[in-house]
Amino acid sequence: MPAERFDFPNSQGHKLAALLDRPDGPIRAVALFAHCFTCGKDNKAARLIAHNLTSHGIAVLRFDFTGLGSSEGEFSNTSFSSNVDDLIAAADHLRARVAAPAILIGHSLGGAAVLAAAHRVAEARAVVTIAAPFDPAHVAGLFGDRIEELKSQGEIEVTLAGRSFRIRRDLLDDVSAQNLTGRIGDLHKALLVFHSPTDETVGIDNASRIFTTAKHPKSFISLAGADHLLRRPSDAAYVAHVIAAWAERYLDTAMPAARSTDAEPHEVVVQETQHGTFQQEVTAGTHRFLADEPVAAGGLDSGPGPYDLLLAALGACTSMTLRLYADRKQIPLARTRVLLRHSRIYASDCAECETKEGMLDRIERMISLEGELNADQRKRLLEIADKCPVHRTLTSEVNIRTSEEQDQRAAV
Repeated sequence: MPAERFDFPNSQGHKLAALLDRPDGPIRAVALFAHCFTCGKDNKAARLIAHNLTSHGIAVLRFDFTGLGSSEGEFSNTSFSSNVDDLIAAADHLRARVAAPAILIGHSLGGAAVLAAAHRVAEARAVVTIAAPFDPAHVAGLFGDRIEELKSQGEIEVTLAGRSFRIRRDLLDDVSAQNLTGRIGDLHKALLVFHSPTDETVGIDNASRIFTTAKHPKSFISLAGADHLLRRPSDAAYVAHVIAAWAERYLDTAMPAARSTDAEPHEVVVQETQHGTFQQEVTAGTHRFLADEPVAAGGLDSGPGPYDLLLAALGACTSMTLRLYADRKQIPLARTRVLLRHSRIYASDCAECETKEGMLDRIERMISLEGELNADQRKRLLEIADKCPVHRTLTSEVNIRTSEEQDQRAAV
């Protein structure tokens, strides 16, 4: 399932750009991912880990910290403490939108950030660090021999991973004031530490200090052969699979059934997310997704539009109906593809329509039938397509009753 794009405000009022990766089926748990210093939510490792976790039923929120990627604000005004605050804002948004994060995952400096933030997310049961420094001040090493210049000038421009960033002395002062020893020792959550023994950016001794400071339950996994950024897809996939297996014992009550759906069977609930002008959250049983409008129409393009969903309903119903009929009649239909288009036409241009004035809605449906089918079988399948329930609904009289939900409940 494509990741959902949206934004949420941090404590400073800046909009932070986020992606929510959802599993195709029910959500077992929700994870919050903190990326490495200057990386961003679209970092390859973050993307691959999130994608692989969804295959285990874990939804993952990843976002750009203030001033990075598509998020608002100036990076030069940020610090380790502001990153921690951004994490809390993300957790608060998850709590309201889906469910509070049960797993906190941090890569590199993001790992130190989740250790610092964990005590402020009461619902989190498990914390995962990947190539994380024990001391946030480790980030100062990225500035090399320009530390004294930064201290004297107060602000300089540095190049990190091929990109230029403005760094202020406030960042150095902030990381120098951090002390994670107490936070790690009083974590009161399960901890999983990943680290490569050949990590040349953040040495393996950092993992040793995190692990020895933490109390049980705690686990350590060596990422032998991996680099700091987990550039190999196999390393990111391995991390995700281990997280899912390890966290299993801590997630048995992480996602209450009542949180998994707001809709009864055969009901659909649609409500505004209050992100953008048109974005809606659609809940159908245990399934959740976004509906939106294209950017050109004033939306965020974070999901299909209303008419896209209408066409999808007709297309899905058509294909399902053909599959049922073909299997029942033992017709060798290998695969069905349905292409649909919606448009508005003048009634006078439709010879077969009863309405002769004004405008009409037209849906063009083109069906591709794969398989060793003869002419009679193809003709019959196209006839059956018109018998799909959604097709019948769209071409029959439909009675829609509208009332206020609160009034309905009061009358019961």
